[in-house]
Amino acid sequence: MEKPWFEVEHYIGGEFVGGGNGFDVRYPATNEVIGTAPEGKEAEVDAAVGAAQEAFGKWGRMGAGERRLMLKRFAEGIRARADELARVESWDVGRPIRENTHGYVLRVAANIEFFADFVVTHGSDAYPMDTGYINYVLHQPVGVAGLITPWNVPMMLSTWKIGPALAFGNTVVLKPAELTPIGAWKLAQIAHESGLPPGVFNVVQGFGPDSAGAYLTAHPDVDLISFTGETTTGKAIMKSATDTLKRVSAEMGGKGPNVIFADADVDKAVQTSLRSSFFNQGEFCLAGSRIMVQRPLYEEFLEKFAAAAKGLKPGDPFDESTSLGSLIGPEHLEKVEGFLNGRSPAFHSGAEVRLGGDRPDLGAPFDGGNYLNATIVADVKPEDRISQEEVFGPVATAMPFDEEDEAISLANGVSYGLSAVVQTRDLGRAVRVAGAIDAGTVWVNDFFVRDLRVPFGGMKSSGMGREGGVYSREFFTEAKTVCLSNK
Repeated sequence: MEKPWFEVEHYIGGEFVGGGNGFDVRYPATNEVIGTAPEGKEAEVDAAVGAAQEAFGKWGRMGAGERRLMLKRFAEGIRARADELARVESWDVGRPIRENTHGYVLRVAANIEFFADFVVTHGSDAYPMDTGYINYVLHQPVGVAGLITPWNVPMMLSTWKIGPALAFGNTVVLKPAELTPIGAWKLAQIAHESGLPPGVFNVVQGFGPDSAGAYLTAHPDVDLISFTGETTTGKAIMKSATDTLKRVSAEMGGKGPNVIFADADVDKAVQTSLRSSFFNQGEFCLAGSRIMVQRPLYEEFLEKFAAAAKGLKPGDPFDESTSLGSLIGPEHLEKVEGFLNGRSPAFHSGAEVRLGGDRPDLGAPFDGGNYLNATIVADVKPEDRISQEEVFGPVATAMPFDEEDEAISLANGVSYGLSAVVQTRDLGRAVRVAGAIDAGTVWVNDFFVRDLRVPFGGMKSSGMGREGGVYSREFFTEAKTVCLSNK
């Protein structure tokens, strides 16, 4: 396929802006340069925040129904360009195109449309008092929202924040990850063509420290920050935000347990575990790649799981037969490989690499990309580094357990608590174990089923705050009580 060339821009105050120091945009599947993007600094952040502040005066007072119509046009624009956006996501991330064309872009649009509808279909609360007073609650926009998004599923996670922020009447400055700047630029084009007023939605490209990200989180006129990304970065953002008393919602890393009991449907468990371990090349904070299998099923599961994972095909992301894409960049590939080789011992000598652990031989030009074969490491110990730290690559670990209490203890034995998978035919056990695991979301006998109405977020080092449905309303609005006297 002929390589495109992307001249990525900022989008500030309704205008596309380039210039300044730029950086290369690379295609992860080959590491070839496919464009350039401008690095936003303090001046660009100031301009974007100023434009958002000015636009907030009108946007925040606008009726929810009027905002809804504009956001619906935005969502329709995304759907109309679904094929283009699917390709863009593969150029940006290196994800197989077939994962982008089966509902992914529709979810990008649905994130906008759901919250546009939510605001006008959900009322507020009223509390009559015996003394004759009535209290009612208003949900008013906060102001300028700084949205900082990661590189692994960039368009989906961007609109997951853009949708509620705008629907509830805030204005937005989006800072996408520097490794995946193209999708945010394309969303800005669609927002512009859809007629969103200037300044309502802004995009500043750039890096984190000493760049756009740091200036955005510290800016005194930014009222809230919604962040998804790595835990260390999230902690730095929280510290920066305290100086100006910003509210912060942070969804950070994960190390999801996938607990498989002996009574589980083994073939279904294998398929669920393939998705939870290797979706998006394992570059997924929700990944359930820390697999724990009850001992009677352990070897049978591993044999079938390895056979299925061996069938995952790395290669050209634009080939419909490719089922395992590239990792995001050379540094990240080396980090993932560091869990598997002697440079940084990640597991004790008893662990065994049952599958993979090596790079595929793909030939030019993909031999220059960031590929790792699907990897399974069996018989790890709970204390091993590979069991404790987020790998963020196509690497699954497996260990046996005997009793239910042991499974719960193993599941909770890490610093993260974002998501988990429980696989069993026993409904009572499913309820007990799901309730006992420290995780913001627990899937039973499936993986990555999302309802935009339910709360999403993590426990422990996986974050703070929840978004989705009324939980997004709590974060993106100020709740005001009005006490009305009938006397």
